[in-house]
This record gives sequence, C-alpha cells and structure tokens, in this order.
Amino acid sequence: MLERIGSVNDFRKGQGKVVSVKGQDVAVFNVDGRIFALNNTCPHRGGPLGEGELDGPVVTCPWHGWRFDVETGVSPVVPTVSAKKYEVKIEGNDVFVEI
Repeated sequence: MLERIGSVNDFRKGQGKVVSVKGQDVAVFNVDGRIFALNNTCPHRGGPLGEGELDGPVVTCPWHGWRFDVETGVSPVVPTVSAKKYEVKIEGNDVFVEI
C-alpha cells in the first residue's frame, strides 16, 4: 500500500531525511532529483541511515561508516549486505512510499 510521505520539495537534493510511515522510520534520499527510500536502520549495528552523509547515490551510516547504495540498498563494499529498500512513486508533486 502506498503512503504519502510529503512533497518533492520536502526532500533536498544531496541529503537524507527520516520520515515515519506506519510506525517505521524510513530514510528518504534525493539524488539529483530522484527520490529513494531505505529502512532507516543500518543492518550493521542499527545506526540511523537517514542521518548519514550522502555522496552521490551512496549513504554512509553515521555510527560505523557502513555504506549503502540508496538506489538498490546494497553495500558497495560487501555486496551480500543490504538495507531494505522501499519503492517510491511520485504523482505530481506528492511523494509516496510502499511499505
């Protein structure tokens, strides 16, 4: 089911933002105008991915430096490790995520 999480303007380019969707924290990232969403919890030690630094499509967890491609959720360093990725849909100016 799609849940509205805000408007396109709520998500600044090159940054992440944490939103709550049905009681789950979701990390939302704007990469050059494209919006992606991952579970906010880093699979390494539970760090907040949405507070991490975004470098292109790769976010670095602020706790221990683990990195994840926000487009796929997969770690570019250890491809067998990934953060849960959520599908994002944009309708007009509204951004929706599927949980």
